[in-house]
Amino acid sequence: MLRHEFQPGRLVAGVVLALAGALYAGDAGGLWETPWFAVIPVVTGGLCLAGVVGGLTRGIRRRRTAMAGKATSEAPLDAPG
Repeated sequence: MLRHEFQPGRLVAGVVLALAGALYAGDAGGLWETPWFAVIPVVTGGLCLAGVVGGLTRGIRRRRTAMAGKATSEAPLDAPG
């Protein structure tokens, strides 16, 4: 059983920030030259993408929950009662 629900927006944000850290680590290690301003579009674009993914996830889950609640709340009309 899962401890918590999967959140793809946070996964995207984590991957993008890890990428930004790897860019700076490669520059510090002398593997390549990274200008100081190169990470700004990577982080900004990644956080925007993470926000879009999080919004889509929330919308999908909300719709699924509403559809599941609607399906269980509908009782047959000819049920004895």
